[in-house]
Amino acid sequence: MNIHHLAALAALLLGMQSQAVLAQPTSKTLQIALSPATLKIELSADPGNSARPKMGDNLIYRSVIQNTGTSPVQGLVAWLGLVQVDPGLEQPVDLEDWSAHKAITAPILAPGESVATTWPMRLIASGNYRVVISAAGSTGALQPSNFVDLVVAQKPVVESGRVLPVAIGVPLLLGGALLLRRRA
Repeated sequence: MNIHHLAALAALLLGMQSQAVLAQPTSKTLQIALSPATLKIELSADPGNSARPKMGDNLIYRSVIQNTGTSPVQGLVAWLGLVQVDPGLEQPVDLEDWSAHKAITAPILAPGESVATTWPMRLIASGNYRVVISAAGSTGALQPSNFVDLVVAQKPVVESGRVLPVAIGVPLLLGGALLLRRRA
């Protein structure tokens, strides 16, 4: 394996389209010229989202994926990612319960063209999260969006406003029914 093959392998490991060139043919210094990303992804929370979301709330995120390159992007696939970032619990989240809209596809995205998508999400568990959109074309070059931080508050399991009327009302109804039955 020569130095050109090693440069190409290094570029592939970086997950980017690239061309490898040597600074000088006799030099052991390796330079990798990476082509600029052709996809630009902007991710934002919908302005209508709750400022203090809690478990059970529904949020919407919006993304715009734009081809900023000079050639078309073939076979575009973009997907929603969610990462829990609580200390000691850092992990990707399985979106099975969080969102039914996990990915979009486009057969071709011409230069200058963009695709806008809304990503609905139902908040399942409390904690600190980061939302991200990732996209790749048929070349396999991965492009992530910016992160959007999300703090999900725990929802109280028992809400006194709903329990108190039942806790007081049921015994009163039963007591009243017993009194009416005794009089009859």
